[in-house]
Amino acid sequence: MDREQHDELDEWQRDPHPRYARARQAEGLTRVAELDAWLVARDADVREVLRRPEDFSSAGALRPDVLPSPAALAVLGRGFGGRPVVVSSDGRRHQELRAPIVRGLSPARVAAVLPYAAERAAALVDGFARDGGVELMSAYAERLPGEVIGRLVGLDPADVPAVVRGGHRAEQLLFRPLPEDEQIAAAEDVVAMQHLLDALVRDRRARPGQDLASDMLSHLAPGQEDLTLDERHEQVAHLQNLLLAGHLTTTALIGTTVLHLLRHRDQWRLLCAEPERIPAAVEEAARYDSPLQGFRRVTTRPVTLAGTELPAGEAVFVAFGGANRDGVRHPCPDAFDVTRAPVRHLAFGLGVHGCPGAQLAREQLRITLTELTRRLPGLRLADDRPVTMRPTLIHRSPQHLHLVG
Repeated sequence: MDREQHDELDEWQRDPHPRYARARQAEGLTRVAELDAWLVARDADVREVLRRPEDFSSAGALRPDVLPSPAALAVLGRGFGGRPVVVSSDGRRHQELRAPIVRGLSPARVAAVLPYAAERAAALVDGFARDGGVELMSAYAERLPGEVIGRLVGLDPADVPAVVRGGHRAEQLLFRPLPEDEQIAAAEDVVAMQHLLDALVRDRRARPGQDLASDMLSHLAPGQEDLTLDERHEQVAHLQNLLLAGHLTTTALIGTTVLHLLRHRDQWRLLCAEPERIPAAVEEAARYDSPLQGFRRVTTRPVTLAGTELPAGEAVFVAFGGANRDGVRHPCPDAFDVTRAPVRHLAFGLGVHGCPGAQLAREQLRITLTELTRRLPGLRLADDRPVTMRPTLIHRSPQHLHLVG
C-alpha cells in the first residue's frame, strides 16, 4: 500500500461510520479498495459470516497494512513468535488453542481478579484526581488493562510496562507507515517483549503456577522435558496474542467510552446520579463505537453473501462496528443512549471466534466508570485539546484524551 492509499485509509478509519452507512444502504456488498476486501456492514450479513467459519476462514485475520522494512524485519528475526494463533486459526487447531484461554478467563477467574482490578483502578485515579487535569489514555486507560491481564497471565508486575509497550509498538509496526528508524525502534520493543515472554514460558516449565501462562503451557506442550525452540516460539506467539487482545482492546474500550460519555453530558450526569445504570452504559458504549471494528475473513469456496457472488480466496472485512449501527436491529442506531433497551450487539464478535475476554473487558470498564463518576463527577473534555481518533479499525480509540475537572 502506497502513501496515498494510506492517507485515504487513514481518513475513513478515523470515522468509518459514514462508509458503513453507505455500505448498508447499497445493494449487495461494497468493495473497498483501501482494505483490498469486500465490506460486510449489515448486522444480518456479519452474523452469517461469523456463523459459517467453514466458509469464511480466519487465516488472514491479522494481515498487516504495512510490510516492515528489511532492517526492521532483521530485528524481528531476533525475537520469538511468528506462529499461527487463536485469532487466525480455523477448525480443530483453533479449538485446541482457544480451550486454555476460555478456561483461563472463566467467570470464576474473572471474579477472582476483580478486587485487584478495583484496587489498581482506585490507585491510578489517586494519581491524578487532585491535579485538575489528566491525559487519560496514558495515565489510566493504557495501564489498568495491562496490569490486570498481566496478573492473570502470571507476569512479574515489573515486566508489565515493557509488555504493554511492546504490544502498542507491534500494532504501530504492522498498521502504521513509519520512517525506517522508527520501525527499527518499534521492532526492538517488540523483540524485548518477546524475550520477556520467553523467559516466563521457560520459568513456568520449571515451576508451574496457578496462572494462565502455566495453563497454556500444560495444555499446548504437555510434559516436563525442556521445551524445543519451536515450542518456545509457539508459546510466545500465543501469549503475545492473548496479552495484546487482553489489554489493547480494553484500553480502546475505556477511551472511547469516556470520550462519548463526556461528549454527551446528559448521559454522563445520568450515570453520576444513577450509578446502577453503568452496566447498561458499558453495553451501549461497546455497541456505539466498538473498540475492535472488525476482522478479515477469506472465503474457502465460492459463496454468495448478500446477493454478491464471491470466489474462493476472496477477502471480506467483517465490520462489527458497522453491524452495531444497523437500524434493522438497533433503533436510532446513531444515537448514544445509555437508557437503551438491551439488544445483543457484536462488539465482541459471535460464534466460535467470539471474544473469550469479553466479560473481563466489561468488568474493567464498569469499575472505571464507577470510580470516575463517583470521584470526579465534574470531569469534562479539555476545550483546548481537540480529540483525534487513531486511524485504525483495530483497537479504535482516541490518540489522546485530555480531561479537566
